[in-house]
Amino acid sequence: MAGAGGGVWKAHAAESPASTTRIRTPEYVPFLPPAAQRWSRCRSRWYDGFVNLAVACDHGGFPLKSRVVEELRKLGHQVIDLGTDSAQPVDYPDYARAVAGEILAGRVERAVLICGSGAGACVAANKFRGIRAATCHDSFSARQSVEDDDVNVLCLGARVIGPELAVELVRDYVNARFSGAERHRRRLGKIAAFEAAFGQ
Repeated sequence: MAGAGGGVWKAHAAESPASTTRIRTPEYVPFLPPAAQRWSRCRSRWYDGFVNLAVACDHGGFPLKSRVVEELRKLGHQVIDLGTDSAQPVDYPDYARAVAGEILAGRVERAVLICGSGAGACVAANKFRGIRAATCHDSFSARQSVEDDDVNVLCLGARVIGPELAVELVRDYVNARFSGAERHRRRLGKIAAFEAAFGQ
């Protein structure tokens, strides 16, 4: 079973510790769109190539977006700017849907999603099967969320952090790669099972 941007898994039955209900516990395999397959041969902790990214924000995140897009392009990454393009009030779920659509269609590998706090956009993005979004306002989390949790949407709060920290976090995020460690694959497989069982 496969889903673009989400991972591929081989499912088998497992006993739920809380009941006799049997759930599917998949073996997690990271999904790589065709444009990203060259990175599957990378053996280092960090990506050696460039990342195709989508960047989007609502009005609360607008003050940070241009700085983030500018930095990513300066570093050589391909960036799709999905708006918004002003401080006029808009709804963050629409922009979460936009970045999720780009990832799930395989047009980008990852995204940066910015709202006022980083929380609302993260909640919305995680409603899409195959999207793993995390709000990160420190360098460790921005890096570790990819290495351990294979996060593909970094959420930032423009009312929480300033532009220079945002740039640092985005660098950490795009430079990190999923470790592939068995314990992390097992845990992500369980999350995939939740999506399959309850995401109908």
